[in-house]
Amino acid sequence: MIIPFNKRLSKNEEEHLIAICNEFKVEIQPIVGAHRTIYAMLGDERDALLIKKVEGLPFVERIDRIESIYKLMAIDSDLKNHKIIIGDKELGKDFMCIAGQCTIDPNNKNYFLETSQGVKESGADVIRGGVWKPRTSPHSFQGSLKSLDILIEAKELTGLPVDTEVMNTEQVKLCVDAGVDMLQVGARNALNYELLKSIGEAIAGTKTIVLLKRSIHIGKIDEFLSAAEYIAAMGNPNILLCPRGTLPTVDGFRNHPDESITLLLKQKTWAPVVVDPSHSVGKAIYVPRACLAAAAYGADGICVETHINPEKGIGDDPKQSITPEILKKVISDCRSIYKVQKNY
Repeated sequence: MIIPFNKRLSKNEEEHLIAICNEFKVEIQPIVGAHRTIYAMLGDERDALLIKKVEGLPFVERIDRIESIYKLMAIDSDLKNHKIIIGDKELGKDFMCIAGQCTIDPNNKNYFLETSQGVKESGADVIRGGVWKPRTSPHSFQGSLKSLDILIEAKELTGLPVDTEVMNTEQVKLCVDAGVDMLQVGARNALNYELLKSIGEAIAGTKTIVLLKRSIHIGKIDEFLSAAEYIAAMGNPNILLCPRGTLPTVDGFRNHPDESITLLLKQKTWAPVVVDPSHSVGKAIYVPRACLAAAAYGADGICVETHINPEKGIGDDPKQSITPEILKKVISDCRSIYKVQKNY
C-alpha cells in the first residue's frame, strides 16, 4: 500500500506513479477513504528497485508491505510443503537433537569420538563438532583442518549425520567434498550475503542442510528470513533457522535468550526452527532448562554442546557443554514437551 503525504495524489502525481509501476508490470488501484486515499499495488510488488523508486517520490510518505520481501521462505510460498529429513527424522513431525563438542581438539581425537558415541546413545540425531572456530581474539585457537578428518571419522563410527560451521567459500568446498551433511552458519556470518549465496550455489540440488543462526545484534525476524532466502534462492531450501541468543546480554547469561521467537518465526515461515540453548545462556547448569523452554515454544529441535568430559574440552566446552548422561534426559523430556505443546 502506498501512503501519500496529502489526502490524495494530484492527477500528475498519480500518472507519474502509474508510469513507474507499469515498468514493473504492477498496477495501481486507488482506495478512497473518508479522510485519505491510499494506493494499492497490484502484482508482484517485491522488486527492490520498484520499491526504492516509489519511496523516492516526493509525494509518497511510505509504503506498507502486504506481501513479504522473501518469496521462498514465506509460509504460503510454493515451498510450504517442503520436507526436510535428517536420518530418520522429518523436521516438524519429530523433535530433533544436534549434539557434540563446540571444538574438535585435533590433538585428542578420542574425546570427540567418545563424545560422538555418547550423544548417539543419548538419542541425538546429528553430531556437531567445530572444525574451524570464529574467535574474538586472533590469539585464540582458530581450529584445524585435521579436525575435519576426525569429524568424518565420527560419522563413519556412529552412522549419524554431522554438522560443522563454515566461514568462507574454501571451507564450504572442503566440507561438501568431505561429505559433511549439515553446514552451520554462525551469528557473525548470518548477514554475510556473499557467503550465504556461495553456500547456496555449492549445495544446490543436493540433500545438504544449512543450520542458519540468527545474527547476534537482535536480528529482526524479516532480516533473519531474508538471509535464509539467499540460500534458498540458489536452489537448496533445506534450511533450519537457529535462534541462539542476541545482544545486549542479560546479566548472568552469555546472551539474551531468544527461544520465544520460535512462535513468531512459525507465523511467517514454513522452515523448521532449531534452537541453540548453549550459546544463548552460556553455562552448562542453565542449558537443560533452556532446552525445555525451546521445546515448549514449539521449536522443532535443539543444538546442544555436549562433551564426554567438559573439563578436558577446549573452546566453549568447559563452561557450556553438558554430558551425554544429562543430554539423554534432556532429549527425552523435550520430546515429551514437544508432543504436549502441539495441543496448544
